[in-house]
Amino acid sequence: MTEPAQPSDPEDRKLLTLARTARARNAAAEGAAVRDETGRTYVATTVALDSLRLTALQTAVAMAVASGAASLEAAAVVSEAEPVPAADLAAVRDLGGEGTPVLLADVDGTLRTTVAAE
Repeated sequence: MTEPAQPSDPEDRKLLTLARTARARNAAAEGAAVRDETGRTYVATTVALDSLRLTALQTAVAMAVASGAASLEAAAVVSEAEPVPAADLAAVRDLGGEGTPVLLADVDGTLRTTVAAE
């Protein structure tokens, strides 16, 4: 059996694992995780309320902001959807700056692509 494609950086692998685990635990459409400038991670899933809709990545970024993060080093999302929505990339860019890497993986954890938040 072949192992799923993974990023080379162990911290990025951790982000994917956290995102995948959150998605599975909550039986959500998406799971996401972000890492701030101090190495803290924030994990979230899709918010689908009648009055509020946020993607997992938007929620993770909001959690980082609410916790006082000044910047992001990287982000990861586990989803069946592709590509990463422009609104998600904008949220990452707003906190992390242009070029912040966003990893996109299948629900089995296979890394599909890494894009820059531009």
